[in-house]
Formats: sequence, C-alpha cells, structure tokens
Amino acid sequence: MTGAVLERKSGVALWRQIADLIRSDIASGVAGQDGRLPPEMQLAKRYGVNRHTVRAAIGALEQEGVLRSEQGRGTFVRRRKRLTYPIRKRTRFSAGLGSQAASTRTRLLESGPEAAPEPVAEALGLAAGSQVIRLETVSEADGVPVSRATSWFDAQRFAGIDRAFEEHASITRALASCGVEDYVRASTIIEARHASAEDIELLRLSAGAIVLVTRAVNTAAEGRPIQYSETRFAADRVELRIENEDA
Repeated sequence: MTGAVLERKSGVALWRQIADLIRSDIASGVAGQDGRLPPEMQLAKRYGVNRHTVRAAIGALEQEGVLRSEQGRGTFVRRRKRLTYPIRKRTRFSAGLGSQAASTRTRLLESGPEAAPEPVAEALGLAAGSQVIRLETVSEADGVPVSRATSWFDAQRFAGIDRAFEEHASITRALASCGVEDYVRASTIIEARHASAEDIELLRLSAGAIVLVTRAVNTAAEGRPIQYSETRFAADRVELRIENEDA
C-alpha cells in the first residue's frame, strides 16, 4: 500500500492526485524490471480509488509522455532519461545542455514594457514602479519544450533588448548587443509546484504535472544586477544540478 492520504475535499481532482502518486511511485520502483505498471485493479486497490479514476490518471500521464500503453500487454513507463541542466557561475541554456541534445532553440512568445512588480524592482535594484522590459520565452531541446521563462531588464539601460532577442534568439547575444559582454549568476532560488494552465499548454504537459521553478538574478562583471528571471522546467524532462566551479 502507498500510505498516501488523498485530499477528497481539497478541490484537486482525485485523478490528478493519483497521477502525482503514480509519478512518485515510478521513481520509487513501482514498475517491474520491464517498466510495466501493475494492472489497473491493483493500482485502484493500492490508492483506494476506483478503476475509472486510475484510468483517467494513466491517460493524463500518457498524454504527458510519462507512460505508454500497449494493447494486450499493459501500461509501461517511458524510459526517457532526464536532461541535466547545470546551474553554475555562468548559466547558459544551449551550453548547459551540451551534447545531451542534438539541437536547442529559444523562441520569443511576447515582450513589452511594464512597471516593475515589487520583487522584480528589488532584484534589479530599481525604484518601485520603474519601467522594465519583460520577455516571455520557451526553450526546446530536440524539438521538445523543456522550459518556459519570464525575464525582466531595466528598460532605461536595456532599451531595445526585446528587438535584439528577436534577432539573435539568445539572451546572451541580446545582452552583448546592449554592451554586456559577460555576466554571472548571483543567486538562484529553486522550488517545485504544479504547472499552471499556461505552463501545461506551452510545455505540452498534462494537468497536475510538476514544474521546477528557478528565480535567478544575473549580474554584470561589476556586480550590478542586469536580469531577473523566473524559469519553469518540466520536472519529468529536466533535473537541475548545482555546480560549484570553485571546488
């Protein structure tokens, strides 16, 4: 038995909770050596729900790419190795994935000026309500979306960075075109949460999927903050690794 307690009055559908439990149990070895999950009836008994709920959870995980069903054989875990994304002094998307992917790209979804929300202003060392430029991007590896990011820049210092990104499809090159040849990661905060509706659509996830969220500040060589970002990584596709380059 799983021992997990289901929240039947939490507002979160039971099938979503079961999908989360199956994800967790896959990591704990619930599948056989061939990757096959126990039958639906056995899973229903394990989680204390009916087969319809288990079937709905399995369907969501199939859509997300975590599971696959084979007629007459059962349901199997897709043996896809997670990409390892390093967080280091100089964190760059394409360089970080290295040889793990044959191709990478980052595309711009939308951009525009706005008054800096309080956390953004604080992170960039700006006065509350200062104008910033916001970029919304999605990054892919081998054609599969792996992360979605929101980045903010001081609009006065980085006027035109949105146009530069459209031209270069790279934060690093866009910053270089604005006079910042090098920058380093000053801080990173990591948390896990359920994907939002937009995360689900843009990262091609199923309802109830988990994303790893990083909130990061990058600084120029002299230590001045230049970028604040919030990045959502698909947890079933990417693992984050903190690297100490001074070690």
